[in-house]
Amino acid sequence: MSADVVVVGAGLAGVACACELRRAGVGVSVVDRGHRPGGRMASRRLWDRPVDLGASYFTVAEGSFKDAVDDWSRRGLATPWTETFCVLEGGEVRLSSGPARWGAPRGLRSLVEDLAAGLEVESRPVEDVADLDAAAVVLAMPDPQARRLVRDHPLAASLDRDWEPVIAVAARWPERTWDDVSPSGRFDGAFVNGDPALGWVADDGRRRGDDAPVLVLHSTSDLADRHLEDPASAVPAMVGSVRRLLGLPEPADTYAHRWTFARPVGEREDPYALVGRPAGLVGVCGDGWGPKPRVEAAWLSGVALARELVDRL
Repeated sequence: MSADVVVVGAGLAGVACACELRRAGVGVSVVDRGHRPGGRMASRRLWDRPVDLGASYFTVAEGSFKDAVDDWSRRGLATPWTETFCVLEGGEVRLSSGPARWGAPRGLRSLVEDLAAGLEVESRPVEDVADLDAAAVVLAMPDPQARRLVRDHPLAASLDRDWEPVIAVAARWPERTWDDVSPSGRFDGAFVNGDPALGWVADDGRRRGDDAPVLVLHSTSDLADRHLEDPASAVPAMVGSVRRLLGLPEPADTYAHRWTFARPVGEREDPYALVGRPAGLVGVCGDGWGPKPRVEAAWLSGVALARELVDRL
């Protein structure tokens, strides 16, 4: 593959970076080992509907990302979900309000796929940045994955952030029975504090807008660490916790997915990293860059790196 810039990783950061480069007239190609764009904004079709297994939602604060969300909203691709979640802790339930959280009727992956329309995206693994023929290479991925590709390149010194794993479990019941758990009478999701197995519960029917009786459970990092080799083995503990917390029967069906690098640990202010190499530039971007690891941070990181590359190239 030969291009001005090769972007490795077709999640939101990589696709946003590629789109910004293309708008500036820079030749760009995208490589991803997966068969579809999306990265950790992944959705899987389960029980005749898309289920978000990665990022649960996104919030909107800043200019360029807001413009994209406004466009998705006008076309019905993204919709506001809720401002209020439950907090489950010590047998008590309280409400916690924040900014508007957004979802996508066809799954968050559909938003990345919409952005990627018109881009050249090749599905194949990359083992080493030295194998890529381009004036610049962008690695849009978590630090541990990027470290494997740069090897002893000087950029490796910037890839020092640790990442936690998460196991996501989608669970389906015959009917919705959990709304009364919320003091408001409407359950959209819950942050779970103090449970050894469960950290977050998302109501996939509510965020999708079809009220399907499907919940997506995210494990604690400690539980994920113990079950990475066999994600399905984490299901009994996670389902046991949600049944106890929400007063539910056994689900009719479950599906488990492993995220080895789900979320970054600690803080980092830099929006991206960019270092020269003998044959060109190597940069890295994603939600592990910037002050808060969120969907919007991935977008802003990719766009910021693209603009720096345009200036340099």
